[in-house]
Amino acid sequence: MNNDFKDKLFGVISLGCDKNRVDAEKLLSMIKGHGCAVTDDISSANVIIVNTCAFLNEARKEAVETVLECSGYRQGNLEKLVVTGCLPQKYSKEIFPELVEADVFLGVADYDRFFEALEKSYEGDRVDYVGRGCGAYRAERVLSTPQHYAYLKIADGCNNRCTYCLIPKIRGGYRSYPEEDLLKEAESLGDISELILVAQDVTRYGTDLYGEKKLKDFLQKLTALDNIKSVRLLYCYPDMIDGELIAEIRDDPKIVKYLDIPLQHSEDRILKLMNRRGSRKEYTDLIARLREEIPGVALRSTFITGFPTETEEEVSRMCDFLREVRLDNCGFFAYSREPDTPAYALKGQIGYREKNARVKRLYAVQKEISYGRAQALVGKKIRVLCDGIDYDKNCFCGRAYFQAPDIDGKVFFNAASAVQGEYYDVVVCGTDGYDLFGKTEDYENE
Repeated sequence: MNNDFKDKLFGVISLGCDKNRVDAEKLLSMIKGHGCAVTDDISSANVIIVNTCAFLNEARKEAVETVLECSGYRQGNLEKLVVTGCLPQKYSKEIFPELVEADVFLGVADYDRFFEALEKSYEGDRVDYVGRGCGAYRAERVLSTPQHYAYLKIADGCNNRCTYCLIPKIRGGYRSYPEEDLLKEAESLGDISELILVAQDVTRYGTDLYGEKKLKDFLQKLTALDNIKSVRLLYCYPDMIDGELIAEIRDDPKIVKYLDIPLQHSEDRILKLMNRRGSRKEYTDLIARLREEIPGVALRSTFITGFPTETEEEVSRMCDFLREVRLDNCGFFAYSREPDTPAYALKGQIGYREKNARVKRLYAVQKEISYGRAQALVGKKIRVLCDGIDYDKNCFCGRAYFQAPDIDGKVFFNAASAVQGEYYDVVVCGTDGYDLFGKTEDYENE
């Protein structure tokens, strides 16, 4: 390689999910390991990398708009614009000829060819390197989260083949990362107050690599690390949650008593059309079992409404399901008709306005549930991990065990002093139904 790029300043924008974030952090580490400088000020960068999501049409639109916006920096310091991740992985043949603002395309497994592709572009050509990489596992990262918490991606791809989902077409089949590599990665992160495990399906960990479910065993090894103070689980598929995993979550004090379980719907007919394993009864039984066996467990889920042929009655029954199981938090999404998925060809597609009206209806039901749960905490003392200072509200902010970053609200609190990454007992004084507001006892006594 003739150009080592050490005179260039690099900037990275990562779009989409926390799994994408981990990919971007590993790319940042590779850039820094090459001796190159990285900046948070995108306008000053000579090379901008946009790490994209392509899961839904809205995500693809955001990705293209971000690339177009970044191309405006060519009037300043920008020399090269690199597009990586899911969008080029799935759509490079269609988009590369059209998105001429981008100089380099790299897919989800091509980061090892980053500098080679970049050098080619500096030689004068736009380059599409999608599919040329080896996809080798890389442990080194530069954290983009606050230093006291981090995500650990334990697998990539998916085998579930939900009829609405593009992930298998983008990321391929489910691939667990070797546990010895993951443990080294976790150790390399330094002191972490909360390590958040992510994958398309964390509960399926090990089934491909070891021929059996290994999440419980991996959790035992992970929580034995001195630098990891707690572990949170996201994206736990309901059909893979068994008695052994429940007992491990219950009995290990380092595992946060919190589960994110993407149910996606409550009605059997729609679940079958979605190719989801499970039924309404199985879901209600699982939720009851989790609450019985893990006292105080916080449960979060996501749901899709407006799936083809979904009836008004089925939406009403999903509202009833929410009132029955009373989950701590939920996200609701309008079905997105994605080409190259089985559901795309289904008859009975539902209009945009109706889908969004159903989303609002479901959110209204959950808002009432979440408000009731939050209101019940007023006057009580809860343990809060301090995430830092909120300068707009002029107070500290953090999260209780039932709040994952970015998706479950926050606790805003006053205290005589607080340190990022440390835990504090906060007396809840009020709520807006989503966030909580409170103060520590030492502040109360001033």
